[in-house]
Amino acid sequence: MQKLFSSLAATSLATGLVLAFPVHAASNLPVVQEAPLRAHLAFLSDDLLEGRGTGQRGADLTVAYLESQARLIGLQPVRGNSFRQSVQIAGVKSLPKDSSLQAVAGDGKAVPLAFGPDWVWATGDSVPAHAFDAPLVFAGYGVTAPEEGWNDFKGINVKGKIIVVMVNDPQPTEAEPNRFAGKALTYYGRWTYKFEEAKRQGAAGVLLIHTKPSASYDWNVVQSSWSGSERFQLADRTAGTPLQGWITEGAARRLFAAGGQDLDTLRAKAESKDFQAVALNVKLTGEMKSAVRKVEQFNIAGMVPGTDAKLKDEAVIYSGHWDHLGKQGDVKAGVDIIYNGAVDNASGTAGLLAMAQEAVKKPAKRTQIFLWVAAEEQGLLGSAAYAADPLWPLNKTAAALNLDSLNFVGATRDMGAQGGERTELGSIAATVAKAMGLQIAAARPDLAGGYFRSDHFSFAKAGVPAFSINGGRDYVKDPEASKAKAAAYGPRYHQVTDEYDASWDLSGMTQQAQFTLNLGQAVANGAKMPAWKAGDAFGKARE
Repeated sequence: MQKLFSSLAATSLATGLVLAFPVHAASNLPVVQEAPLRAHLAFLSDDLLEGRGTGQRGADLTVAYLESQARLIGLQPVRGNSFRQSVQIAGVKSLPKDSSLQAVAGDGKAVPLAFGPDWVWATGDSVPAHAFDAPLVFAGYGVTAPEEGWNDFKGINVKGKIIVVMVNDPQPTEAEPNRFAGKALTYYGRWTYKFEEAKRQGAAGVLLIHTKPSASYDWNVVQSSWSGSERFQLADRTAGTPLQGWITEGAARRLFAAGGQDLDTLRAKAESKDFQAVALNVKLTGEMKSAVRKVEQFNIAGMVPGTDAKLKDEAVIYSGHWDHLGKQGDVKAGVDIIYNGAVDNASGTAGLLAMAQEAVKKPAKRTQIFLWVAAEEQGLLGSAAYAADPLWPLNKTAAALNLDSLNFVGATRDMGAQGGERTELGSIAATVAKAMGLQIAAARPDLAGGYFRSDHFSFAKAGVPAFSINGGRDYVKDPEASKAKAAAYGPRYHQVTDEYDASWDLSGMTQQAQFTLNLGQAVANGAKMPAWKAGDAFGKARE
């Protein structure tokens, strides 16, 4: 870290920019080292760990590695004598070749839909076989939001039917520029919410219409996540609808046309509170088969006990998910089937290890918990399991600070704290950043719903002040080239090309880990636990 500060100082002299870092103020804080971070990152993203896929051999190797490292570092188990927390999961793999599922229009003609290129689906309730003869209904955004005066299910009973819905949430208008948080995405816009609401409505299934603007990622991301490997869900939680899936915009357009409807016309109508769901005159018929198995995965948790006689009963959690997409497809010569997930999220996993190595040397007043969670890529399953059965009382958990995909480009003059503004963590983060000679990156509308897509959200839903610390955007070295390098990661997201590169400048990762640890220490040594801002929906869970 000292090299980073020296680099920043040298840059400030060359550019005339003052980047004051009061070293004397940080002398009592643990200092994250780059060397162990790099070593952990290189190992965790190596082919040996086979992409750390849920329910795969690579997952077992990863858990064993994290457990041994936690013990070596000097962390203590949070509950009992084990660093492991069991997460019971059901693994589901669609069997399209063994299934006869098809869409049939009212005139009896089948609508051609190819599994993978046109649509993907899986069972949401862990039942190996389902027979369908279910009408399709376009239900707009699939949202029921009383506080917004919005109900896409009014006047219709969708029990036993398949609903087709849009991703995202109702868009702002000139008359209502702030409805559903304006341009930002609310939780109503997340695909996880759509599945949850479909279940509450008694639907037999739900198909999400994919577009890149609404989902924030290409179809190949959906396809690789749904058609090449197992899907997972918590085995001991409420089951979803029998069918869950996605359909491309082009395929949806054909489907609607076969039922005598125009997709664009109905989407336009769905932007109004007055919209009522529309039957499509198309049915989903046939049998859907899946391979189902039960899988035990593990969260790994270790703690640094607090030093204060009273405050040690409260804790700060640092989290990051250790899983990625694993191995997908059959082994073929010259074909890479390992989704290494170097940035997402071997980087955050390695960052927590490097942070913990230093945190044990200088404990804080409150207890600090380092939590590596399983199955984030499958829908935040590991963190959801923790929130359902916390190792530390949630009402005694001061904050949950999450690391997911660290900055592999280089050091920045700012740090991302999107979501921190929901709680007092935002102002604490600004103070910590200033002490490090940094600024908090300017807030942007959360168009992709990033706040709902990472493990901190499981804690937020349970009432714990939480957000993910993101890398900055104001790069110190060669800003334009650095921005281009960061942007080039987009096509590698959730692809086999997310691999470790030994030439990476890890000063940005080290900086991000250091900021997170400094923020956690500030909370751990603070006079009181941070509070939610008044009126925040998630703060009500703690009341």
